[in-house]
This record gives sequence, C-alpha cells and structure tokens, in this order.
Amino acid sequence: MSVDEFLKYVNPGQEDRDWGLCLNCAGKAVIRPGVVYPPDNHPSGYYFTFEKGRVLNEYQVNYITEGEGVYENREGRYRISPGSLLITRPGEWHRYRPKKSIGWIEHYVGFTGMIANQVFSRPWFTGHSAVVHIGPREEIIDTYYKIFNYVQEERPGYQQVAAGMVMKLLGFIVSIDRQKDFTGKRVEKIIQDACFSIREHVESRIDFKSFAEKNHIGYSYFRKMFKKYTGVPPVQYHLDLKVLRAKEMLLHTEKSIKEISYELGFQSVYYFSRTIRNKLGAAPTEIRKSVH
Repeated sequence: MSVDEFLKYVNPGQEDRDWGLCLNCAGKAVIRPGVVYPPDNHPSGYYFTFEKGRVLNEYQVNYITEGEGVYENREGRYRISPGSLLITRPGEWHRYRPKKSIGWIEHYVGFTGMIANQVFSRPWFTGHSAVVHIGPREEIIDTYYKIFNYVQEERPGYQQVAAGMVMKLLGFIVSIDRQKDFTGKRVEKIIQDACFSIREHVESRIDFKSFAEKNHIGYSYFRKMFKKYTGVPPVQYHLDLKVLRAKEMLLHTEKSIKEISYELGFQSVYYFSRTIRNKLGAAPTEIRKSVH
C-alpha cells in the first residue's frame, strides 16, 4: 500500500476502550521545506505551536522516514533524522518540528488503554528516552500502512485489529532496538550456542563461567549481553526452562514428583516444590490434579 498523505481521528466506543487498547488517530504527513509546522488541520486537542508545546492524553508513536528536525521534552532535546521514532506518553509536555529548510515525512498513531499502560511500564520503555533511532525498517513502515488501511475502511471490528497491529508495532520496535547490539557480532553466536546448550541439557548443572571462559569471553560481559538478548540472565533462563519441562512432565507423565525433581537436577523435592509454586502459582500436586 502506498500512502501520500493521510489523516484520521476516530472516536472509539466503550467496547473498543474495554478491549484494553484503542486507536484514537493515525496519519502520514509530508512536510515540505519552508512549510509552517505544525499544519492547522488538527483538532484543538492535538494542535500546538512550537513555542508553547503541548500535552496529550494518549500515547503517540511517530516514525520519521525522511528529513531532519528536533524533539524536546522536560528531559532534554533530541535530534531527529531518518529512522527516528518519537515516543510520547500521556501527560508529558513535548514539542517537535522538522528543520524548515529540509522538512520531513512522519507517520504516526495515537492510542490509549490499560494494555498500553502495562506495555509502557515495562523496563524497555521506561529505560529509553523519547527518541529511539532504528533506521529505515520495512516491517515498521508496513505496519503503519496496514493500520492506515484498517482505519480508512472502518469495517466492523477494525479497532480490535488495529489494536493488534499497534502491539505488533511496539514489539517490532523493541526487537529491532535489541538487535542493534548484536548484529554481526561474535557474542550473538555465543549466546545462541548457550541457549541451544541449555535446552539440550536442561536437566544438567551448567557452569556458565566455564562456558564463557571456553568461548574466550568475560563472564560479566557474557551475562550482561545474554540478559540483553533474551530478557533474563542465563541462570534464570535455565531455571525457567526447567520449570516448563517440569510442568510438561507433571501433566503428561506418570512419574512421581520426587522422580521429576531429581531428573531435572533440583537439589531437593522441597526446593523443587517451592520453585514450582513461586513460578507457576501452584504446587506440583495441584498442577498434576488439574489435568484430571
């Protein structure tokens, strides 16, 4: 789908809001050199002047594919270039504009909801500034265009599908940013080998310091990069796989809890039971009963 310029503000109903994430606006703007910014075709709740800035009641994610400019909030001032994402939160004062001599092309979505609140409370979003540079990415621009399609057609249930596309967009953003530290680097292959080894030997004790040493990499660096790659440290990754395997065995085998505990390398049945309860919210005996 090719979009020249597009702008639509929607009015979600109660059912859409109850879904947990609903779209409020979507659009693409081509700001040519010398043009006054922002355009005056926005409703009063969205329009702003650069001198005063604005505060929104929604999340907005803007993707700049061409041009240059600046974004500013209470935390600082950020330079915008092609491939920059501008992430604005509700209640946050901000302002932005393209460089007048250059202009830019922006794609944006605005949304609210309980699910959006939960996503933006996660460490990746709380730990990043309002501007993230991911470069030109086909999967990002394609997701915007698909959202535009649904909003333009407004078929029954389009809000729910558009909400899913917004979640897909946020997932792509996190994934792409995480990959920046690994693409083409030796440490990525080491981490992939570690993940494979953990899955193949989930029941065994794994000495990650020795693993790092064999691969000629410092353990602290390996642990840091492993967590960045998978979201959890290697020891936690191993334990989580043990718990998943234990659940499968509890539900689908006749082995006793004691047998499963020792087969998966837990120090004692007590430690096994406590770990399962902490991770899954139920004791091994309760999980086994649930299948019946």
